[in-house]
Amino acid sequence: MFGVENLLTPVDADEVRAWVQRVAGAPIASDDGARVDELRELETLKAAIEARQARIAVDFDASQRALAAERGVPAARQGRGIAEQIALARRISPHRGRVLLGAAKSIHAEMPHTARAWREGRITEWRALTLGRETACLTREDRGTVDAELARDAEALEAKSDRQVEGEARVLAARLDAASVVERRRRAEAERCVTIRPAPDSMVYLTALLPIARGVAVYAALRRAADTAVGTGVATNRGQVMADTLATRVLGQIDSDTSAPGGKPVVPVTINLVMSARTLLDRSDDPAEIAGFGPIPASLARQLVADALDAKTRVWLRRLYAEPLSGRLIAMDSERRLFPRQLGDFLQLRDRFCRNPWCNSLIRHNDHAQPAEAGGDTSADNGQGLCEQCNHAKQAAGWHTRVVDRPGRTHTVEITTPTGHTYRSQAPPAPGTGLQVRVDLRFAA
Repeated sequence: MFGVENLLTPVDADEVRAWVQRVAGAPIASDDGARVDELRELETLKAAIEARQARIAVDFDASQRALAAERGVPAARQGRGIAEQIALARRISPHRGRVLLGAAKSIHAEMPHTARAWREGRITEWRALTLGRETACLTREDRGTVDAELARDAEALEAKSDRQVEGEARVLAARLDAASVVERRRRAEAERCVTIRPAPDSMVYLTALLPIARGVAVYAALRRAADTAVGTGVATNRGQVMADTLATRVLGQIDSDTSAPGGKPVVPVTINLVMSARTLLDRSDDPAEIAGFGPIPASLARQLVADALDAKTRVWLRRLYAEPLSGRLIAMDSERRLFPRQLGDFLQLRDRFCRNPWCNSLIRHNDHAQPAEAGGDTSADNGQGLCEQCNHAKQAAGWHTRVVDRPGRTHTVEITTPTGHTYRSQAPPAPGTGLQVRVDLRFAA
């Protein structure tokens, strides 16, 4: 199967499937030395496979763009939907697909030594992407210089750590073109931002991307506050003090009269919960959902409701109706004067995150599965929540979506890409069972 005679013919999908079956079904060696040898060779094979995926992606991109040009598609739109097809095939997010495609194109076109080391399995996908990222600001000629300096000796490159490669690439880039590095830094500073994403155990990661001087200064200030608290015996955990100090300085004075870590902010904060009526009434421990973040324990959901009531702020309930067997949300109360876009609210409550498989970005667009111009109606059954990029991708030529009726399953959309491959996306079932309730909590002073 892996013989030299196969090197002159393209690998087909059936042959790859045979490899998978061989690797999955083979027994593990009984000798520890053989186990370690196999671990090393599998790592090499994994890197080589990722490199081949990159080469396939580059060829696929070129082919799709050529087809779009033949059809008269404007140049600015010829790449639409290509990275998304690659992401679906690799079972990764569309964003990751775009990053990998862009890096693969630049590495294979401008960094031949890096590409060769990657194909041979000497460096991982991450190492190749690091070299591509750290030289992105350079001209093609200077990029080739860095490539030759760091990757011509593939064995030496293989022996370095990721941090070493990243540092050496930065030094060489600054030496070759200091002005481009400065300009890149300025662009990066213009992209400073704050993001949030779910973390395990009903926590969140709040991340600030800041210029290095300001970021270090913020961290040092939080560290000083923690050192003072620990030094005076007020606290024993520096990490907790730093986190609470950050929340206090951003939100204002914290109400400490609560069992919740860090207390409640006195500035207005709105949290949207979806839970079963049984969970709300303390008759079930089915998890609840916080819109845009994911599931939380029933006890925490009830505590949030109780905190809002204790603060004497307004709490709104909206009934959501689900099929008893599948948990599929099918309707929602229409009377809600503070949220006039009822249908859009319902789609976001039902879908929670972008419906494109493996995406999970926040929903930005409420979209028709079957386009309105093709006769699709504006309804919950024909609607889906998508992120902005996935919605734009499906508008490219050759993409088709439709709702499929699958008894006993939640709302299902079938996606067909220009190559004829089909993927299915299901809305997640509602938390718990029976009548669902959306609780809008507004914490305030």
